[in-house]
Amino acid sequence: MSSEIEELIPTRATLLSRLKNWQDEASWQDFFRTYEKLIFSFALKSGLTEAEAKDVMQETLVSVARQISGFVYDPAVCSFKTWLLNMVRWRIADQFRKRHHGMMLADELPNTRTINEPVDPAGQQLEAIWDEEWEKNLLATAVSNVKRRIEPEKYQLFDFYVNKGWTPERVAQSFGVTANQVYLAKSRVEKLIKEEIFRIQTEMA
Repeated sequence: MSSEIEELIPTRATLLSRLKNWQDEASWQDFFRTYEKLIFSFALKSGLTEAEAKDVMQETLVSVARQISGFVYDPAVCSFKTWLLNMVRWRIADQFRKRHHGMMLADELPNTRTINEPVDPAGQQLEAIWDEEWEKNLLATAVSNVKRRIEPEKYQLFDFYVNKGWTPERVAQSFGVTANQVYLAKSRVEKLIKEEIFRIQTEMA
């Protein structure tokens, strides 16, 4: 694996360990950057409004900050992906409770929860949405990480060729390079993104 990929983000287990230190601002910024969009998008697709989804995102991140010290990274027991899903589910359930608060008796609400206890407001359908959003966030995070680490022009060559659909010749002419350089940039960026996806998949399992 290239040295560029090695520098992108720390192993998830290492990051989670570093998050237990409230003073480690860089690690918390890394965490927020990686997960806030995932949580917000997932909350929206669960049936919440934008305002409710924003509350879910903020409350989930606060809850993670408060409870991360009690999370032990052991995928065989509870993966980080599942742990985070449960945290988000609790917040989503809270939002639905708030909607119907006037119609519900206080003693109908659960008053105890353990750190790995799932709340399931939409059953398997919600899990399917979470998996879909997780994969989208995985790709977006990988692309963002790679984009921040390579030369801007190389990413632009890749972006115009692959994402915008320009021909290699048009890209080459626009950027003053050869078509072969466009092909090389495409190959290099795709390789870095694939490696980063694999890395994050391993770390975020």
